[in-house]
Amino acid sequence: MYQYHKWIRSFHAVAKTRSFTAAAAYLQIGQPTVSEQVKALEDRFAVELLYRSGRHVELTDAGRRLYEITEGIFGQEDEAVQLLQSLHSQKTGLLRIGAVSPPVVMNLTYDLMRKHPGIEFAISINSEKETLSRLYNFTIDVAILAYVDPDKRLYVTPYRTYPIVAVVRDDHAWAGKTSVALKQIQHEAVIMRESGSKTRELLENACKKQGIPIHCVMELNSREAIMHAIAEGLGIGFVSEIEYTSIPGTRAIKLRDAPVTIDYYMCALSVRKNRPLIKSVLESGSELKGGRRK
Repeated sequence: MYQYHKWIRSFHAVAKTRSFTAAAAYLQIGQPTVSEQVKALEDRFAVELLYRSGRHVELTDAGRRLYEITEGIFGQEDEAVQLLQSLHSQKTGLLRIGAVSPPVVMNLTYDLMRKHPGIEFAISINSEKETLSRLYNFTIDVAILAYVDPDKRLYVTPYRTYPIVAVVRDDHAWAGKTSVALKQIQHEAVIMRESGSKTRELLENACKKQGIPIHCVMELNSREAIMHAIAEGLGIGFVSEIEYTSIPGTRAIKLRDAPVTIDYYMCALSVRKNRPLIKSVLESGSELKGGRRK
């Protein structure tokens, strides 16, 4: 069948251009090859497809009927090539991004949509472990993570760094301040994320270095739940600045003296990092580093 495909392709080019010379140029092969392949097709099926008169070529009735079919076949082939060329130039495409933080990934997506208006985005929000697993399983193309273990399978580039802020109710003693010293949290009831949270880990490490005890009164597994608990007056909490949602009745306060920050990284599989769309997004992320923020 592959041999027939080449013969039929040569016939289609001649029928389309009405010239063996033009068909050879169209296919970028020698004219003798085109002539041999069309003749082979006619001989194999004992049918006359073309009337030849010098350089002039006309389709026979059988040739016209075959050309009606090949127009569909090779028209789709041309369409496929145009799609691939379009994807190569990043005019269109689907990019699947997995992340641990909705505000961070939406910040990136906003910038990418402006730079690559033809890209369609599929966004998923999961834990660090699940997001990394989806990257390894080819379910997503790019991951945005707050921490990445060294792994030769991954290409990792820094994306953004955000400060971690304290969040208090608006009648709290800190509410009128713009910043507080880290050591002041030892006197507060603290609502913490679950173990394994990068924000919690960074806060605990910073306090440990200064010998500051943390009085944890509640542990919750979502930022939204923590924000609502703070609004109810159950304690203070901590989130990265980009993730602070201004729920009525709460205030975000910066930490001074020993500022705590959280780093986010863009990750892709090393074997896929040079795919045109993925490479473009990774490069865009690096260019945007330090750019638009909340």
